[in-house]
Amino acid sequence: MTVDWNAFTPWSSLAGGALIGIAAAMLALLNGRIAGISGVLGGLLTPVRGDIGWRVAFVAGLLVAPLLYLLLAEVPRAQIDAGYVALVLAGLLVGVGTRYGSGCTSGHGVCGLSRLSPRSLAATASFMGAGFLTVYVTRHLFGV
Repeated sequence: MTVDWNAFTPWSSLAGGALIGIAAAMLALLNGRIAGISGVLGGLLTPVRGDIGWRVAFVAGLLVAPLLYLLLAEVPRAQIDAGYVALVLAGLLVGVGTRYGSGCTSGHGVCGLSRLSPRSLAATASFMGAGFLTVYVTRHLFGV
């Protein structure tokens, strides 16, 4: 195994993780809400009076923050080694998995684990295990 030292960014990764944790904790402590993206977005698809404003602000922040970052820093060109069909299929599978798993990786992995939820522990272990297995199969068995 080799390390891609250009992509090895422990300090910025640590800072990003800390910001995500602080933001999730603040939303839970100050607003009593869980920062699971699928739940936040799902609440916009089935709106309830008085529960829309914070959801719109949350999603707007997800969309605006990267645009603001573009103004401050040069972003490297992303290279995606998959076709549109694979990307659409992957997105649909993630959406279906999110519905069956009663939440997404951010909801279970960040918010659920911090609340010591057994269901979130099982979900996160499943996400991670599936990811490990997928990488092993595609890299070592199929040689992709």
